[in-house]
Amino acid sequence: MLLVFKAIIIAIVEGITEFIPVSSTGHMIIVDDIIGFKSTATPHFAAMFQVVIQLGAILAIVVLYWNKIWTSVISFFKLEKEGLKFWSTILVGCIPAAVLGLLLDNWIEANLFNSLTVAAGLIIGAILLIFVENKYRKNSKTKSIDDVTYGQALTIGAFQCLALWPGMSRSSSTIMGGWISGLNNTAAAEFSFFLALPVMVGASGLKLYKYDYSSITGDQIIALIVGSLVAFLVALVVVDRFIAFLKKKPMRIFAVYRILVGVILLILIALKVISIYG
Repeated sequence: MLLVFKAIIIAIVEGITEFIPVSSTGHMIIVDDIIGFKSTATPHFAAMFQVVIQLGAILAIVVLYWNKIWTSVISFFKLEKEGLKFWSTILVGCIPAAVLGLLLDNWIEANLFNSLTVAAGLIIGAILLIFVENKYRKNSKTKSIDDVTYGQALTIGAFQCLALWPGMSRSSSTIMGGWISGLNNTAAAEFSFFLALPVMVGASGLKLYKYDYSSITGDQIIALIVGSLVAFLVALVVVDRFIAFLKKKPMRIFAVYRILVGVILLILIALKVISIYG
């Protein structure tokens, strides 16, 4: 059951990092390189696993924001203004990353899923986070996700494209886009959460569709189920605390953490403790 044990470790990392601005994909790649998940599970399964367990983390958003999701969905199907406006802005925000992701998915997986590109993404993303927070965070006017305009949604969606580079962080990228377009901390984070619903479901669905199930084993199925459950439970705790944190403190602490991890990672790569090829 070594595979399941390693899957649990990866899932804990996913649950902790999915919604905070430190890059869940980047951290899973780093931890994978350290514990050798790919060598235990096969690279093909590991790549699918790391995407699909994000569905578990996404379920935490569904649970925590169930009332908002349910009422807005009912409003949408009743063709009411509030529901139509809310979900159409989410759709607009999804378009840039969905188009670019479909076009570049295979190239990204082949060229950017290694510790060196993650280290670069962590450091560059941290510098961007500090700059954007200092320049735009205090200029926020939009305090509710219901008030997000189509132009703001498109700006946030364009910034979400940065997250196609492992290490940049989808959460960080969309929150920066929110700040630049005039959202306050809470609204930017919550819009980022809702934007993750169709994006992650789509990415996971694409990965599941492309996977060759003829080679899957019983242990791998167990690892996938357990990993998704663990990611859900951990994310459930983290999201609630992250929102509470954002209401009181700036996000530069995450930028400092990213730089430290990125530098340590570069040192480990230089010393050949970690291979950039996993």
